[in-house]
This record gives sequence, structure tokens and C-alpha cells, in this order.
Amino acid sequence: MFPREIAYQSGFGNEFATQAVPDSLPEGQNSPQKHPLGLYTEQFSGTPFTAPRSQNRRSWLYRIRPSVTHQPFSQISSKLFASGPFTQVPPTPNQLRWDPLPIPDEPTDFVDGIVTMGGNGDPALQTGAAIHLYVANRDMTDRFFYNADGEILLVPQLGRLRILTELGIIDAAPGEIALLPRGLKFRVELPDGPVRGYLCENYGLQFRLPELGPIGANGLANARDFLTPTAAFEDREGRFQILAKFQGALWAADIDHSPLDVVAWHGNYAPYKYDLARFNCINTVSFDHPDPSIYTVLTSPAAVAGMSNVDFVVFPPRWLVSEHTFRPPWFHRNVMNEFMGLIFGAYDAKAEGFVPGGSSLHNSMSAHGPDAETYERAASADLKPAFLDNTLAFMFETQLVVRPTQFAMDATIRQADYFECWQGLKRNFREFARESKS
Repeated sequence: MFPREIAYQSGFGNEFATQAVPDSLPEGQNSPQKHPLGLYTEQFSGTPFTAPRSQNRRSWLYRIRPSVTHQPFSQISSKLFASGPFTQVPPTPNQLRWDPLPIPDEPTDFVDGIVTMGGNGDPALQTGAAIHLYVANRDMTDRFFYNADGEILLVPQLGRLRILTELGIIDAAPGEIALLPRGLKFRVELPDGPVRGYLCENYGLQFRLPELGPIGANGLANARDFLTPTAAFEDREGRFQILAKFQGALWAADIDHSPLDVVAWHGNYAPYKYDLARFNCINTVSFDHPDPSIYTVLTSPAAVAGMSNVDFVVFPPRWLVSEHTFRPPWFHRNVMNEFMGLIFGAYDAKAEGFVPGGSSLHNSMSAHGPDAETYERAASADLKPAFLDNTLAFMFETQLVVRPTQFAMDATIRQADYFECWQGLKRNFREFARESKS
């Protein structure tokens, strides 16, 4: 069984080498003719074999049984877990906002509790992303899951996730994120009870740290603060089920043992977690509110320079010191498409309605910004240095329009009156007639 203690290795994209049992990690070669402990060798690749060295991602696994030892897959119902291409309903230019998903009454594990809000692109074309919410109140005990369509970025909002993977164990609590590579098998336990959060399924290039440009060598997310689990394995036999998301559909196969049986591994294709409290904000110390891109934690680049398949942006507690400036986010229209969520506290651009666990969508060129109450308060504030505390919001920003699902448009958690928050913005323009000269 898995150990009770959870250990991590530090660094983003590092070449790691870790073993749960002495002598289980071969030295000097990746695939010996016969492993000294009788383990099977398996390569786990996240990029084409010929990808440039700086971008190549693969790990060598040494496991009790190879991954191929399962029964055939059969397609099953995916419930509200949808995938691209997103064609259920026409996309809308209207601003959209939702209340949090309620915790279900019936027993629901992590996979059954995934609800798709929208997305873009197509996993078959390896471009775009899907945006989901998740709720759960039951452990995945004898079910395992992997996603062949894209990597999974988890943003917990309520409750801690214990993610038991082929390559080790990750605990992810609200205020942290976890990334699970495409194809990685895992199951989720709920050590503290019911959970809720957000999930971005990235069909495109893998998430990476953004370039820093004029910022220089330091700032934003530091590579050493990303934590990858050490090897841990589960040697368990019985009746189990593997769930796979493949080309937008959900599939299931029976297996007679736990697939989380990797005793040792080395490489750079692995899951990781990150504490958002370690994000080093860069902000103005003179005037004007900077673009939100300055808060980018991770980016999945697009083919066109300056565009992103999807960015993960965070708005954490921070000092505000700008002078003669409207400090909250300004009114704006953007070619990019913005899905926001709130992990805890209050968001400085909204006085009410946007609550922890809630979400909003502002698609390309749909105008948005602070509500009327926030505007009036910020426009007349006595500006002094202030610490913006008790807040943690985030954004999935993507180059393609986020097309909502039928559920997202029809759900009772959708706030049909969201547009009303701007209707109190009044006309302040004053015309001053020049005095006529005699």
C-alpha cells in the first residue's frame, strides 16, 4: 500500500530520479535486459520522441506489471463531463456569471462530479482547452482515471484532494494547484470531506513557466517552488476499473490489480503541485494598473507569438501603492477570452455576486469591468498604500472563444441578472463652456 508520509522533489521540469524500494531504479541504462527485482520497464512520453531537448518530456517507469494488462475498453456515459468541439449551443457575446456548484446529496466521486462549463478547440486537433467545475463527496477507491486528450490543471476551492498517481502522491488544498500530465493514471481521495474546485483541460502545448522578458531573472512563479512527488506504489489485487477520456468520450476497462504500481521512476514527465502563496507579484510602484498578464503563473503557448492557447493567471493578496490611479481592474474589451474563478475572499472588481466557488465568462470583445458600487468607491478613494488581503482569484485566459455548454446556459446556478451590476453606472461627463472674451 501507499506510505502514509508524502514526500516531494523541488523544481519545474527537472530530471528526477526516485525509488520507493532500494535497487529498484537501474543505474547506467534505462531498460536493462532483466530487472534485478523483476519489475517491468515502461517509457511514459508526453512529447514526440524527436522534440527538442529543452522541450522533450518523458519518464522511465519500473513497475510491477506493464500498463497493457487490462481488459478491453467500452464506451460509457460521460454524464456532464463534455469535450470539444463545443457545438451544443451557439456562443454568446453576453457576460456570464455563475454561483458555486452545490455539493451533491448522492455519493459522487471526483470523475462523476466533473461538470463542463465550456471550452474551445478540439482534442483531436490538439488545440484549445475545456473548462470544468468539480464537486465530490466520496473517495475513488477501486476506480482509476487517465486523460488521453490533455493535461489537467486542478484549482481546489473547497476541501483537500489527495491525488494518488502512478508516480507518487500529491496533496492539493485550496490555495494550491496541481497539474496531472496527459495519460497519467490516478485516483482521488478526500481526506477532509467534500470538495469543490475548478479544472482546466489543456489540449494544446504543455503548460510551462512564462518568459520573464524585461522583468529579468526573478519574479512571478519560481521553478524551485514547484513540487513533484517521490516514488510510491500500490501493490493491490482485486476487481478494479480504469476510466479513460479518449477523443472526448469516456471509456471503462476492467483490471485485476491497481495500475498505480510504479516502484521507481526517473525523467521529467511527471505531476506537480504549486502553492499560490509563493507567487511573487510584480506590480506598479508609480501610477496606472498593469495588464493582468503580469500575473501569469503558467502558459500554454499558441502558434502565433504573443497569443496563448491558455494562460493560468492568479490575483493573490498584494500591496497597492499606485497614485492618481483607478486601482481596480479598468473597464476593458479584450481579443482574448476570460474565464474567472474565486478561491476565497472577495475580488476587488466586484462588490457582490462573485463569491468563492463562483465563476464568470467574458468572451472576446465583450465589455466588462468593475460594477457600479466598486467604481464609485474606487473613483473617490483617498489613495494611500494599502494591502489587498483575503483574496485569491484566478483566470483561465485563452485565444479562442469559450463556447458554453448547454448545462452552463440552462443551470439554475447561472446568474441571469449579471448584467444589472453595471446598470447603475451613471453619466458623470461635464461640459465647461469657455468664457467669451469681450
